[in-house]
Amino acid sequence: MSSGARDIKSDLELALRLADVADKISLNRFEALDLVIETKPDTTPVTDADKAVESAIRDEIAKHRADDLVVGEEFGSPASLAGKYYWVIDPIDGTKNYLRGVPTWATLIGLIDPSGKVIVGVVSAPALSRRWWAGDKLGANTSFNGAVKGISVSKVAKLADASVSYSDLIGWGERKAKFLALQEKIWRTRGHGDFWSHMLVAQGAVDIAVEPALSLWDMAALDVIVREAGGQFTNILGQEGPHGASAVSSNGLLHSAFMKEIN
Repeated sequence: MSSGARDIKSDLELALRLADVADKISLNRFEALDLVIETKPDTTPVTDADKAVESAIRDEIAKHRADDLVVGEEFGSPASLAGKYYWVIDPIDGTKNYLRGVPTWATLIGLIDPSGKVIVGVVSAPALSRRWWAGDKLGANTSFNGAVKGISVSKVAKLADASVSYSDLIGWGERKAKFLALQEKIWRTRGHGDFWSHMLVAQGAVDIAVEPALSLWDMAALDVIVREAGGQFTNILGQEGPHGASAVSSNGLLHSAFMKEIN
């Protein structure tokens, strides 16, 4: 397929097939006694499963969307993405969970158009038997043990009634005290973390999710799923989309109030 007009439904179908490929590899290596773990230059861990999943996805994209580019956590990105559609891959989001045997991890697959907008997103968490996906103007869906349903964000409209999810307290800087103070004003706070927090927002189980320091591959797939579920996805400064190095997802009704509290 060329990089001209896109059939987003076809791209979403491909992304779901890519997730199937990823799931077979990642589940096979999950809790393997011979799992190979290395430390990257940024001191974060990477396993042989991370590399195998990204390699397999890249191979499939090369077969089916030869004109598209790929940005991946493990094997980098081209020098320029200008004017191109490009896939953004996090082969295993939650590698620290993965290598410790915690089942909360997922493969994240996003497709971004030349304007920078995410038009397809898939989050597949096979150890949880769950998957979420969306395409631009196609709505958002989830599956649990194979049963598929549409999803939408919550209708909670007051911070005092809100449930907020986050990963940890690292990377907050000057906003840390404000975030901690906010926890006294809201109904509930839990540290679900990573993709899980934002997908809980998309399906209406949590009202706000926040992470103060992220990379594009951590966010691209999440962005379109939250938006297609009726929510809002910005960085911590309120800039729309997954390009701002941090993430706040919400049901939309609470976004401005939350941003005012932490900023």
